[in-house]
Amino acid sequence: MADTQRSDRHRSRLSSGVMSYASMGFYNADYQPSDTDILAAFRVTPQPGVEPEEACAAVAGESSTATWTVVWTDRLTDYETYQAKCYRVEPVPGSDPPQYIGYIAYDLDLFEEGSIANLSSSIIGNVFGFKALQALRLEDLRIPPAYVKTFQGPAHGIVMEREYLNKYGRPLLGATTKPKLGLSARNYGRVVYEALRGGLDFTKDDENINSQQFMRWRDRYLHCMEAVNRAMEDTGEIKGHYLNVTAGTMEQMYERAEFARELGSVVIMIDLTIGYTAIQSMAKWARANGVILHLHRAAHATYTRQKNHGVSFRVIAKWARLMGVDHIHAGTVVGKLEGDPGMVKGYYATCRDNINAIDPALGFYFDQDWAWMPGLFPVASGGIHAGQMHLLLDHLGEDCVMQFGGGTIGHPMGIAAGATANRVALETMLQARNEGRDYLREGPAILKQAARKCAPLQAALDTWGDISFDYQSTDTPDVVATPTAVG
Repeated sequence: MADTQRSDRHRSRLSSGVMSYASMGFYNADYQPSDTDILAAFRVTPQPGVEPEEACAAVAGESSTATWTVVWTDRLTDYETYQAKCYRVEPVPGSDPPQYIGYIAYDLDLFEEGSIANLSSSIIGNVFGFKALQALRLEDLRIPPAYVKTFQGPAHGIVMEREYLNKYGRPLLGATTKPKLGLSARNYGRVVYEALRGGLDFTKDDENINSQQFMRWRDRYLHCMEAVNRAMEDTGEIKGHYLNVTAGTMEQMYERAEFARELGSVVIMIDLTIGYTAIQSMAKWARANGVILHLHRAAHATYTRQKNHGVSFRVIAKWARLMGVDHIHAGTVVGKLEGDPGMVKGYYATCRDNINAIDPALGFYFDQDWAWMPGLFPVASGGIHAGQMHLLLDHLGEDCVMQFGGGTIGHPMGIAAGATANRVALETMLQARNEGRDYLREGPAILKQAARKCAPLQAALDTWGDISFDYQSTDTPDVVATPTAVG
């Protein structure tokens, strides 16, 4: 009898014509995800009149095997295996128009091993333009260890990078060279030298410095590495400059990376805009050649910032860890760029932790086991300064890179003084933390006291001490922590 019912169901499923995605099997509330399934949480805003289960089933169908009508070639496949399955739909409280979180499971056989290009093309490649949806956002992915293990992971990772640089127990300090466009190569190198000799660990190219007519890449590399070597000789510390190798073709990128390595650079940089395949290719090169790989998340906010449509940055951070970069910009909370505290904390945990447990306040919809894949350094950059050091340390921890571009190069006493102010502020705050002081509450007083013996820090506090960027975040969690009575 059971076999007869199953046969009738298959006959109905394979009948010619158009039927709902849910009736084709793309919604299955009884499905129990397996340990090897890739799981996705989508924020779905259906068009008026479209049932949420049908909308979420459409997402599952159009991101796996479905098209708009039944096709007879389904008979040639084990289609029930290859169908993605929406197994849960939850309304988002207070959303207007109504939004729903659709949980979708994908069989691992749907994906090529070790390819973010294939994974992203499959899950977000076509479905975002679907007319039955007003908006769609990929909030989170659970990537099973079986799939994690098919990727290289960070070219070096946090522990190895600290050993390369011989720097432990504190955040690394950097600065983006300013102005980021228009300087000659020689003057650009002068900025690098002053910032590094003043106390920073790194300086960097910005995302749009490649090889323009005012400064060709080879000239920039030569002057920057001269500056790096002079600063290392002056300070006795290992220093680096993120030489941006982003270019129009992979051949040009490899040429630039090879030249950077020949000059002795410990780090190179790429932009997110080069694409996932190019990023993975450069990560393989970086590991093979012993060079740290920094990823600037250029253009990410075009699709990560809006809460109802696009792709959450936590997904991009997961893909970056798999692709194999050593650094990625991940927000500051207190700077000039978008960053809700809970969301940024979740991004940093994605980069650094071995296990990310379900936590709605951090944006984690699933448990993520990284199977001991090394972590990468999240980078804080954009509108931060020495007067915020206690806040930065509290929000971001010590396994990160803090980049003070304007907060170094705009210092009234000069670039080296700006770097010194940041280094003194950091080491003072770390000392207070290590002594057991409440450095978050006492932070302004701690900095004020240190500034009595450090004129550059005093000048930084006088210049930027009251500067903040307090705007409402657009990407916030759906949950709010509420106090619980104790006792």
